[in-house]
Order: sequence, then structure tokens, then C-alpha cells
Amino acid sequence: MKFLRKILSAIWRVINAFRKVVLNIVFFLILFMVLAVLMSSEDIVEVPQDGLLVLNPSGILVEQETYISPADLFFQQAFNSQPEIPEVNIYELIGSIDSAAEDERIGGLVLDLRNLRGGGLSKLKLVGEHLDAFRQSGKPVIAVGDYYSQNQYYLASHADTIYMNPLGAVSLDGFHYNQMYFKSMLEKLKVNQHIFRVGSYKSAVEPFMLDSMSEEAREANEAWLNELWTQYLNGVQNNRDLAPEVTSGLIEDYLALYQRAGNNQAEMAKQAGLVDELKVRNEMRNELINLAGYDNDKETYRHITYQDYLRTLDSEKQMSPKTKSHDNQIAIIVGRGPILDGHRRAGEIGGDSMAEELRKARLNDDVKAVVVRIDSPGGSAFASEIIRQEILHLREAGKPVIASMSSTAASGGYWIAAGADEIIASPSTITGSIGVFGLFVTLEDSLAELGIYSDGVSTTELPSLDLTQQLDPAAEYLLQSSVEDIYQKFLQLVGDARNMSVEDVHEIAQGRVWTGQAALDNGLVDALGEVNLAIQAAATMAELEEGSFSVHWPKQSLSPGEQFMKELFGTASAWLPSREVHTPSGLAEQALLQLWQDVQILNQFNDPDGTYIRCLECRVD
Repeated sequence: MKFLRKILSAIWRVINAFRKVVLNIVFFLILFMVLAVLMSSEDIVEVPQDGLLVLNPSGILVEQETYISPADLFFQQAFNSQPEIPEVNIYELIGSIDSAAEDERIGGLVLDLRNLRGGGLSKLKLVGEHLDAFRQSGKPVIAVGDYYSQNQYYLASHADTIYMNPLGAVSLDGFHYNQMYFKSMLEKLKVNQHIFRVGSYKSAVEPFMLDSMSEEAREANEAWLNELWTQYLNGVQNNRDLAPEVTSGLIEDYLALYQRAGNNQAEMAKQAGLVDELKVRNEMRNELINLAGYDNDKETYRHITYQDYLRTLDSEKQMSPKTKSHDNQIAIIVGRGPILDGHRRAGEIGGDSMAEELRKARLNDDVKAVVVRIDSPGGSAFASEIIRQEILHLREAGKPVIASMSSTAASGGYWIAAGADEIIASPSTITGSIGVFGLFVTLEDSLAELGIYSDGVSTTELPSLDLTQQLDPAAEYLLQSSVEDIYQKFLQLVGDARNMSVEDVHEIAQGRVWTGQAALDNGLVDALGEVNLAIQAAATMAELEEGSFSVHWPKQSLSPGEQFMKELFGTASAWLPSREVHTPSGLAEQALLQLWQDVQILNQFNDPDGTYIRCLECRVD
């Protein structure tokens, strides 16, 4: 016993010592953050006179950033980690461009796009429009980079001068849509998939029932992808005088250019007009020093990043006299991400949470009109209808609602939009996909292979959905008829909203995807434009004169505890060293991320009736 006591005593001393170390670490960490708050003299970077604004977005462009708790955000910064896919708020980005155009301290703009990962052609076009407006101020825009991906080049093409590394290249290989198919894998695992759908082009469930793309899906996907590619090329060719061979899409033309340039991709890009000069990094830096002057502290050209610039503007705004807000408001409500049942944070659309936002706007007497900004491939049919009903209640209360489509507003996204007074889309919006499907898998054969069986009793003959048992024929009938019923409701509500017959809607529905331009031609939207046009339309419909109203963008609501943590961690994070941005670059990392994203979609299927209006093909690579 004495020996055992010694062993236990030694173990306890180790545990106790470890406990003290952990408590001390936590104590000093909290003390450090409290002191940071008390001493909150966060250094605001000064805007250098005649310096350059550096636009260096890292991640994908989004309408609204995904919610991250203040504590998680702090520890991401503290331990130099990031979400799988970093996000860039597009309105902060274009806001910095617009402010810099009128700021006498800013002498020009530098595009450093190495970490930009896209986010949809419509968003790239919107940023491009603001870059063009910046150039109208007479200030130069210079793009610098070692290599330009297709998304990066679209923005770079708006620059006055494009520099590229002599070992770099420009990627213009077109748009692609690739999907993984799981039919054979499910058969090998003896997983039985039960699929219910309506619409010849509703291909969302094809990955579970086929090993390759159906001809109907191939036809539809080629149509909208080709149209988007034409829009992309038109945008680039408006900015640059390009050799026709580089935009033809023909491999013979590409190889001819490549061989003419001595099999050198950088030289080919220069000869084709894609870039202006080939320079190594130090040469690019010297060009920018000649333009903006030398910063002795940073040992480079005088500049400020757009993130620091926005913080500086916020600080200056807080010190300036407050201006009275208008009583008349146009509320912007953003719906970004898949549509799911229940309450969801920013980054996903919750049927209940978005309906609650709309209801608050209806009950707020200061709100005279609402713009619903949609960037969603759809999802739960039930949640989509809950949201649409609240839009109808807004209209019944005499408050106009304008639906503004971002990069994607398909299936459930279009279901929501159909409830508005008017629908405005970007020419490159991916929309339509008016179709319905249901998906249910059973594992009775997989379990039997392992020697596991399921049996039981029931008080009625009514079928129940059980993963461990074969799907009853009556359940199959009920699910298929439910899908067909939702589809008819979808056709009817679109027909009522667009003054079309159900038959006419069916002709352009059946799950087929359209671009915004094609949707306008087919009568699915009222006009083409961005969110500013939607705001103007809302003001006109609400009879609000220019200057008599304010626009209220959404802010992520935080509980009092979360707000305290945000201020605490936010101030402390300013004391941390700057972090490097990581984007998946290795082949294995990219492949695993793509696989994870495809599988993760299954977690977004939570409709209470198992019925979905979701477009899985509404993404472009």
C-alpha cells in the first residue's frame, strides 16, 4: 500500500504541476488581453501622401462573411491558422477603391492579386467597374504578379499597366464544371439510393445515380458555361488589345502562339497583349518606388494596404462630427449560402433566421423598402417557402421588395426571389434551376453484408423512413408525388409572379440553369444590374427622393457576451504579429478540399420533408 501511495502521490504532483502551469498561462493570457483593452491605443496606420493603395484580397469574394465567434477568430490569428477558404467582403473592397478615388493622399492603386481565389464572375465584374471608375480620377492602376490565374487576370485587365514575372504565365483556359459521381462506389458499398425528381435538366442527384454526366445535363451546362465565358472574354477584350489566337479557345491557336514565343509562356503573354512588361519582383518594386517614392521604415514604395486604409477611414470617421441618420431607410437583407431549415449564422441561409430579419424590417416603421440580396444555390424547399412568405407579408404591409441577384440565385434562391416586386440580376448571375428532387439512402444491404439485420413492429401500416430497412413502395410513391407536388407549386408561384402560364414556365424550368442575360430573355427577371440599381428601384417604388433616405446594410448580431469578447479579443489581436495567408496550392491539398466540399453538401440536406430545390452544378472553376 505504501508503494501504491507513493505512485499515486507522484502522479498527483505531476497533474497538479501541469494544472498550475495551464492556469498560469490562461491567467496571463487574460491579463494580457485586459491590458490591451485598457491601453487600447491601437496604432492606426497613416495614409502616406501620394502613396499607393494596395489591393491585396486573400480568399474568395463574398456578399457577407461567414460568422466566426470572436474567440475562434482571435485564436485563428494567434496561432496563424485560417478557415479552409478565406473570405473577402466585396463591399469593403470596393468601398476602399471608391474612397481612394476621392482621397488626395492616394496617388494610385496597386493590384496584388496573388491570393485572390475568385467568387463568381458577377463579383469580379463589379470590382472591375469600380476600378474603371478609379481610373477616371486620373490616378494610375498597376497590376503586379508572378502569375495570374483566370480570376486574377480579369481584375488585372482593368489596370493601366500589367507587370508579370519572366517565369510567370497567364491562365486563360476557360470555365469548367466537373462533378464527382458515386454510383459505382455506392453499389460496392451496397448502399441503396432512392431518388425522386422532376425536370429533365434537374441533375443535382445525378452524382448518386450515374457514373458520368447525362446528355441533358451536358447540353444545359455547356450552354450557360459558354455564355459566361463569352461574357468573361468580352470584359477582358474591352480592357486589352489581345491577339485573337489567345481567346479563340482552339489548341492549334494556343500552340502556334506558344511556339512563336519560343515555348515561353511569359513571353507569349507579352506578345499576345495579356501583359505589358516582364519584370522580376525587384524591378516591379523599383517601378512603384519611382511612382510613389521610398518609404524608409518599410524599405519599399510608399503604400497602404486596403485593410489598413479602411481602419484609418473608420478612425477618422469616428473623430468627425456625427451626421443625423434619415428616418427613411432602405434595408439590405443578405441571403448568402445554402438554404437550410431553422436558424443559421451568416454564411448559410436559415429559413427561420432570414424570415426573422424580414419580419423585423416589416415591423420597423423607419424601413420603407427592402432589397433582398441573394447569393445562393438553393436548398430546403420548406425553408425557401418560409422566407418567401415573409417577403409577401412585407409587400402586403406596403413596403416594396426588390430581389437583387449576385453570382448565384438558383432553385431555392429563385424561389425566394419570385416573392419580390421586381427581380434584378447581373448578366453573369447563375439562376433558374427551377426543379425539385428528393434523396434518401438505405443501408439494409450494407448491414446484411456485415451480418447486421433490422426488425421491429409498428402500430399502423403507414410507411416510416428507416436507414436500416428497405424503402416501402408506399413511401416511394409518397416521396415522388410530394416532389411532383412541390414542382407544380414552384411552377405556379413563378407563373403568378412573372405573369406566365404554368406551361410556359415549365418550358424554361425542368431544372435548367440560365445566366442572368438568358433569364431576362426568358422573362424570369426584370432587369440587369447590380445592387445599386436594386436600391434605386426600391427607392423609386417607395417614392423616396434621392438624398431623403439612408441605406442600412446588415451587421452580424452579437449577444452582449459575444460583443464583450469581440472587443476584448479584437483589441488583443492588434498586438499579435501579422500572419501569413495560406491558400491550398498543392495538388493533394486541392484534391482533398474538392472532395471534402462535395461530401460536405450532404450535411446541408435537412429539409423536414426531404424535398430540395437545390442547384449542385451552380459553380464554376
